[in-house]
Amino acid sequence: MNDFLAQAKTFLFVPGHRPDRFAKAAASGADVVILDLEDAVGPGHKEAAREHVRTWLEDGNRAIVRINAPGTPWYDGDVAITERALAVMLPKAEDPAQVDAVPGVPVIPLVETAAGIAAAVAICAADAVVRPAFGSVDLASQLGVDHSSHEALRYARSALVIASAAAGKAAPIDGVTTALDDEAALTVDLEHARILGFSGKLCVHPRQVPVANKAFVPTGSEIEWARGVLAPVGDGSVAVAGGQMVDRPVELRARAILDRAGEPFRPAG
Repeated sequence: MNDFLAQAKTFLFVPGHRPDRFAKAAASGADVVILDLEDAVGPGHKEAAREHVRTWLEDGNRAIVRINAPGTPWYDGDVAITERALAVMLPKAEDPAQVDAVPGVPVIPLVETAAGIAAAVAICAADAVVRPAFGSVDLASQLGVDHSSHEALRYARSALVIASAAAGKAAPIDGVTTALDDEAALTVDLEHARILGFSGKLCVHPRQVPVANKAFVPTGSEIEWARGVLAPVGDGSVAVAGGQMVDRPVELRARAILDRAGEPFRPAG
């Protein structure tokens, strides 16, 4: 299951107090549904949302559960219903001890504070972590910057990508695009995240899912480049079209591209 979560491209949030939307979300084409007990659910609906999520999971349905943060009145009760979840999304992740305190299920830490970014390597290195997710809106609010600004959050995004790689975990999941009716803005956000090294996207509406799924599939030109790199070339470093040197790191990148495209490299012979 960790392999599935590590490779998933799209993660669709659904408010936990709206069970009428659970099945629709599961049929949306998203790789993973996130049943949300935190930001999407007001204090007066927390208990009901928890019971709806519990029922959905006990009926054999698959989902990640975003619980309320450690230190909130709802944390312990939320954790108690997650044993059947694909994973727990842990908000406001700032300390690996918070990850270690979640029992028995994989964890996706949502890194969305300055303290979380500063501790990102240690957080990602926790044993239960599959990959981190980036909480762009909350971090931007703390920093007093525009959450839609690529420049303002470039350092934080890159820091999380590096932390995840340093810990040997899968590439991070990028934060939400709040412009629900602006596909152009979503596309720009996806391309920016992809360039920085993200390999998944948090979505807040089903219409965002197909755009995000497509964005994280290698393009035709990338696949063609990778095939050329991995064509039989003999021993040592060689040159491919355009005079590019191919050594081991370039070869590994080409293999990763073909793997994401669903055609893993198999040496001739």
